[in-house]
Amino acid sequence: MKSIINLFKFIWLFFWASFMSVLLFIPMTVAAIFSVTGNLAFNISKLWAWTMLIVTGVRVHIKGRETIKEGMQYVIISNHQSQYDILALVTSLNIQFRWVIKKELLYVPLFGWALYAAKNVFIDRSNREKAIASINKAVNRLPQGVSLLVFAEGTRSKDGTLQKFKKGGFTIAIERKMPILPVVVKGSRAILPKGSLIFHSGNIEVVVCDPIPADQYTHETIEDLINKTHNVIEHELSVS
Repeated sequence: MKSIINLFKFIWLFFWASFMSVLLFIPMTVAAIFSVTGNLAFNISKLWAWTMLIVTGVRVHIKGRETIKEGMQYVIISNHQSQYDILALVTSLNIQFRWVIKKELLYVPLFGWALYAAKNVFIDRSNREKAIASINKAVNRLPQGVSLLVFAEGTRSKDGTLQKFKKGGFTIAIERKMPILPVVVKGSRAILPKGSLIFHSGNIEVVVCDPIPADQYTHETIEDLINKTHNVIEHELSVS
């Protein structure tokens, strides 16, 4: 019986992900043509995210959103436990941002095009110099007030333990004097753990922590900024 239910869940998830991708393909294409900033495409992508949350019975609650200053450009640093982190962040933060995404996702049919249309940043994780150069180039094109979101662990955590942070996002924050905005996603691993295609309905909590100014840090003290951000997120994860 359990295997039948899991099969149904897999088919259900695949159907809605495919259906919404096809349904929004034309609007995303039009947005890519007429919206230079990518803001319209980003807003359309929220429809995809909201639908996936609704049809899988997942509710997102956010705490601390009032700490986000309107019009401020941040480097948002988030933990990463599940693909549902993406849905939770897109639908809850209520600000324009662009993802720093591994380039492999660019080749996913329709979905990759949607990400490209929204002016997200695709990087080659096998080459650190090229990755940082790609982010720098993308930041130059970001509209005023649009932030950059980085999963600093680089990949999803298998067991939920916060992994070591990579330097890329912090390097950009220091060079551009953009404040770090630590954001913590809780509960997403229980919804869809890494390596699984079987979702579970439930709740996800997004916690926005106090921004960390980066203008007082240099490349020589970047580890201090990384450690401070890591400690903030790790502490929040330990709070039930």
